[in-house]
Amino acid sequence: MSAPAGAADNAGPSAVAPTGAPVSARPYQLKGGVSAPIYSYGSAIRETVYVNAPDYDGDGSPDRVAADIVRPSETAAAGMEVPVIMDASPYYLSLGRGNESEFKTYAENGTPQKFPLFYDNYFVPRGYAFVAVDMAGTGRSTGCVDQGGVSDVGSVEAVVKWLNGNASAFDVNGAPVVADWTNGKTGMIGKSYDGTLANAVAATGVRGLETIVPISAISSWYDYDRSQGLPFSWNYPSGLSSLVASKRTEPVDCSATLARLAADDGDESGQYDEFWAERDYRQGPQTNVGKVRASVFVYHGLQDLNVKTRNFSQWWTALGSQGVTRKMWLTRVGHVDPFDSNRSRWVKTLHRWFDSELMGIDNGILDEPAVDIEIKPNTWVKNTSWPTAASTTFTPRADGSMVAAPGVNAGLSSWLNAPNQSESTAVSAGSEKNRLLFATGPLRADTRISGTATARLKVTSQVPTGQVGVMLVDYGLGKRVLATGDGVSTTEKQTCNGSSTAFDDSCYYTTKRNIGNTPLQVIGRGWARLDGAGAHQLTVRMDPDDTVVAKGHRLGLVVVAAAPSRLRNVDNSPTSRYTLDLSATTFTVPGAVFTAPARDARTFGWLPKTNELTPGTVAPQQKGMRLPS
Repeated sequence: MSAPAGAADNAGPSAVAPTGAPVSARPYQLKGGVSAPIYSYGSAIRETVYVNAPDYDGDGSPDRVAADIVRPSETAAAGMEVPVIMDASPYYLSLGRGNESEFKTYAENGTPQKFPLFYDNYFVPRGYAFVAVDMAGTGRSTGCVDQGGVSDVGSVEAVVKWLNGNASAFDVNGAPVVADWTNGKTGMIGKSYDGTLANAVAATGVRGLETIVPISAISSWYDYDRSQGLPFSWNYPSGLSSLVASKRTEPVDCSATLARLAADDGDESGQYDEFWAERDYRQGPQTNVGKVRASVFVYHGLQDLNVKTRNFSQWWTALGSQGVTRKMWLTRVGHVDPFDSNRSRWVKTLHRWFDSELMGIDNGILDEPAVDIEIKPNTWVKNTSWPTAASTTFTPRADGSMVAAPGVNAGLSSWLNAPNQSESTAVSAGSEKNRLLFATGPLRADTRISGTATARLKVTSQVPTGQVGVMLVDYGLGKRVLATGDGVSTTEKQTCNGSSTAFDDSCYYTTKRNIGNTPLQVIGRGWARLDGAGAHQLTVRMDPDDTVVAKGHRLGLVVVAAAPSRLRNVDNSPTSRYTLDLSATTFTVPGAVFTAPARDARTFGWLPKTNELTPGTVAPQQKGMRLPS
């Protein structure tokens, strides 16, 4: 149901007692231009349905997908249809959701009692239903996890189809059940794996999915597990799929699926093949951006070292090429939900977004600048597009300088691989024999770097399989959001957003930003594989950023081989020599950069010592399994 443009604040039903609501064409009442909390959360209908999905695990029976639902009882009694906000996840029983790792809980008879996160508490009283889906192979669903493949995506797509009247389901007693209480409009939301599912389902083109809000989400699993042929870790698809299936209630033998994932992931070659194309929502054969019907509200942390920023940037650009309605928030923190970093502003904005896209309320949000960006701590700007900056191309010189001028630079610069060299050492006062560093002179003015930096390199090595890494660095003392805790720390204060019950409260701990003065910050990273000995001409794309580099700072470009704190080395020899041909090398920075002359760059007297780095300036080595959680 939708309201006409400029609908009055009294549109929809009046505030009512939990026992009933007057019949109305609209399930909402406007107050202050947004849907008001007029329904009882405590008396809301809570139920579980099991949606039939295709037999992805090959056991001869349809996969059964558990969907836990909470919806207003008053709208049901009045025969009003409501839209759906959905968070599909593999984590509801395995690892938990949110900063406080909440799990679903159930009454003795199996009725859902606690829904993690605030979406149900906040939106159900405003006339929405909330649906929490256990992805196939997790929670109370059957089937098997296949890390972003057809089972993951198809199991969640089936629930959207059921909500739109195009799939079958049954209740806990096995009786058929239809979603006659919804208007068929669904909006998906979620962080990391959950947001990835939102991207993926949108890329199927399924009808009924009106909008998605992917938070710190993956758009191509290759770009999560790989960087231009180099693995971030080994056997990740099978390892992650096994982990998120823990604590599931349905015993299903998924050993064949896990074996297939381990055999097909291509760790040894690093190639993009059919396995990864299946898990590519931008240009895959089954799921791709050309099928997207839903509007998209992207959120991503610009210092996210888990789901790296290449995932949002290429998705955003691809959506734009297809004319998809888009909105985006970019912040200076890492892998953090905006509910935990910008709570008040985020909740208000998300409320208006869902009102617009699911209720049809014309509140002007689509007329505002599409992009909000935190370019430095607590400093936000609005833009109509992204990225915003023109680019500057630099050429490196043998003296260690790089200048924004064309020309052929004769000469070679070489370095030795250092298998154990940390990023912190490489970008600061590390041994010059184990990395190359080219730097500009001091910047003449504050300079905004917005987008993806690239390095066009001609590199020679003599190893059968080698690697090269590049890092764009802002050198200069300044106040920055630290990498510690992904940029935030949890406080002892709580705020409440919505209604509560004895089993499900709406109150969550707040966070504070971890901000400090640091002597440098890495603002772009990229790595690429080198197959075969000899010369390689290649372009390395760094993870994008959007930040202001202060006047007087220098921009530096660091070139290394091994990067053990960031990815798995394919060259572990400490004697491997790599050589850079300066005459065929350029660095392109996304910004209009004006610098003073770079003199005596090889003295590096302006570099900080390693032990002077403020803790958290660069992220520590990630140990164990990274989780898109």
